[in-house]
Amino acid sequence: MTTHQIKILFVAGFGSSMVFGTVVGSFADKYGRRNNCIIYGVLYGMACVTKHFGNFWVLMLGRLLGGVATSILYSAFESWVVYEHSARGYDSDSLNTLFSQATLTNSLVAVGAGLAAQLAADCFGFVAPFDTSLLVLIIMVIVIGCTWTENHGDCSAPLTQTFTSAINAIKTDPKILCLGLIQSLFEGAMYTFVLEWTPALTPPDKTEFSSELREAIPHGHIFAGFMVAIMIGSSLFKLLCAHKRPEWFMRIVLFVSAMALLAPVVFHGNQQVILSGFLVFEVCVGIFWPSLSTMRSNYVPEEARSTIMNIFRIPLNLIVVIMLLQVYLKVGRGKGLSLPSLSMYDATYWPEYSNDCNFPMLCSISLISYWSAASVIQIVT
Repeated sequence: MTTHQIKILFVAGFGSSMVFGTVVGSFADKYGRRNNCIIYGVLYGMACVTKHFGNFWVLMLGRLLGGVATSILYSAFESWVVYEHSARGYDSDSLNTLFSQATLTNSLVAVGAGLAAQLAADCFGFVAPFDTSLLVLIIMVIVIGCTWTENHGDCSAPLTQTFTSAINAIKTDPKILCLGLIQSLFEGAMYTFVLEWTPALTPPDKTEFSSELREAIPHGHIFAGFMVAIMIGSSLFKLLCAHKRPEWFMRIVLFVSAMALLAPVVFHGNQQVILSGFLVFEVCVGIFWPSLSTMRSNYVPEEARSTIMNIFRIPLNLIVVIMLLQVYLKVGRGKGLSLPSLSMYDATYWPEYSNDCNFPMLCSISLISYWSAASVIQIVT
């Protein structure tokens, strides 16, 4: 498997989520959210199986299946729980708590999963973590099938009408449109951050830094620090909700996240300051997830909830694909295919940065976060 083929596979996953995942993920409103969650387990399980094959096209199939499953993951589960919460008569405050606890637990599970995956890889080889994931997915499908009740959006409407209703809701309600902008822009910045944090934290390749130092970044410890920061953010969300609505404090949170992502730009080469900025950003991510879920539960109509959520994953995945193409294909030797700009920033203006990290991209993800903050203002006005 060549490096070029690996890059194509990585891009294909997000492209699949953008094209095919939008349609399949939207099946939840018509054919059932529980059924869609089960389909998620099946698709991701099949994607795990493909990792046992060294054939490029088999692995491509796995990436396509994984991309579709990702769209289901970020829409069907939330749609199911919001409907059930309302149907069972629970109060709205408990829904805020549920989203906060989910974000906290996700971070804990991520750390545990990383340790389990490393243990499996050490004992049985690099494919073993995918087999472990397959086992977890099988258990998940059994639990969902045996314990969850089914719920739908507007199951009587044709699928085309569901899409039409979703688009009309976006066009007629500016609050839904702004929520979609927040989701697409901030998550686009977040996924780009995932790609860029390692080169941004790598010491500059100058005489005072040895190659050994450049390779000595403790990735595991940094990732654990990011997860702890997200957990802190999820806990702060509960405290903030006790005093203000998410529509109010998210303006501040998203602005702070944009400023935090400017750390590699303003303090280029200062790893301590950059890491501190990234930790602040991850705290904001921990506040963002439950806040966005809470606002979506208030404003997105039930009959087309999954469909609307998947429609707004189209620009999100497009942002990530463009960023990946810039990184992998090195379009214009680092020149502005970044968003926004396409992004009016050009690495040639900062030649001392262009060989160390993608400076235009770092500017872009900061501005994307800031634009997300501006979108929140529209929701409360």
